Amino acid sequence: MKEYIKRCIDVDRILDRKSVFLIGPRMCGKSMYAKNEVRKPVLYWNLLSNTLYYRIVRNPALLEETLKAEGITEGLVVIDEIQRAPQLLYTVHQFIEDTDIVFLMTGSSVRKLKAGGVNLLGGRALEKKMHPLCYPEIKDRGDYTLERIFRTGLLPEMYLYPEESLDAYEGLYIETEIQLENEVNDLPGFINFLEKAALSNGQQINFSAFASDVGVSRQSIKTWYKILLDTLMVMEIKPYGKTKKRKETSFSRFYFFDVGIARSIAHMTVPTETMTEYGTLFETYIAMEISAYIDYSGLHNIELTYYRTSDGKREVDFIIGDEAAIEVKSAKTVTDKHLANLRELKEEEIFSSYIVVSREESPRMLDDGILILPWKDFLERLWNGKIIKK
Repeated sequence: MKEYIKRCIDVDRILDRKSVFLIGPRMCGKSMYAKNEVRKPVLYWNLLSNTLYYRIVRNPALLEETLKAEGITEGLVVIDEIQRAPQLLYTVHQFIEDTDIVFLMTGSSVRKLKAGGVNLLGGRALEKKMHPLCYPEIKDRGDYTLERIFRTGLLPEMYLYPEESLDAYEGLYIETEIQLENEVNDLPGFINFLEKAALSNGQQINFSAFASDVGVSRQSIKTWYKILLDTLMVMEIKPYGKTKKRKETSFSRFYFFDVGIARSIAHMTVPTETMTEYGTLFETYIAMEISAYIDYSGLHNIELTYYRTSDGKREVDFIIGDEAAIEVKSAKTVTDKHLANLRELKEEEIFSSYIVVSREESPRMLDDGILILPWKDFLERLWNGKIIKK
């Protein structure tokens, strides 16, 4: 029997009162979560089964007919990968209104759900996002190191069974999310774009410059990044725009949802700590954790942004709401040269805390109020609600 890691997200409690859309990138553990941590369903459908999927295509009323035939009027109904048949949402809507059934619907493509009219449910189902494995779920494991995370990523299957190849994920994504769903006309161009996007992971993206580099139109790049966002392959970190003394950039940064997937699609070897790529992956991992914490804690009013002046001379990696400015440095010793950007931003007197996340051995507070934290200390404080107040 395969090992299972208990997850932080709590959907079962919500199902006491409301149906749930559980969205998340492919292989982040949605189906295993539903099988291990959610009450026993009265009906379970997995639309990755082509047999079931084609039955629905031939007969869109199949869900309604099945529920009526089984006399199901209460309990939990689970529909895995509902984005493959968004027409089922009409039936879901009807049964939420007319019965005591609650639905748990999982999906990896917000794009398909939007196209299929997910808004028809009109708030009758709560949307929750699942992330790859995060700090509270793996912190006590003996194999929890940055090097391990960079090598395997944090998708449960890949992390628990390192012999599973990350290289197969790109092909799975292209086949199931792009090719099967007829998302793009220029598939070779999209594959080239995807790999260049992975190489640009964590960087601010100027669509026009990126289009010139890839050799396609600006509109194609804009559309393809929208597909990556809607299929939950990347997250967008927008620029912070509330400083008083300085003009900020207008370009967003895009981080892949998983550090291992980003490395694999970029065809990057696991970097040593002296390589530039090590710092990029370290920064990506911290972005993953902050994003997961915000979503799992229900902090819908908190936005994760970054700060960069329009001339590019000053940049701070992450701004959490209006509470914390965070610089991420993979250095084992943080020096004055690592603090210049954060100190300049501190002059604005906007944020409650200014933090450097590093690989130093112990926390220390500087005279000017900047807090330097080892990365595990930062994650411990983050998940205990000491960086952002719930």
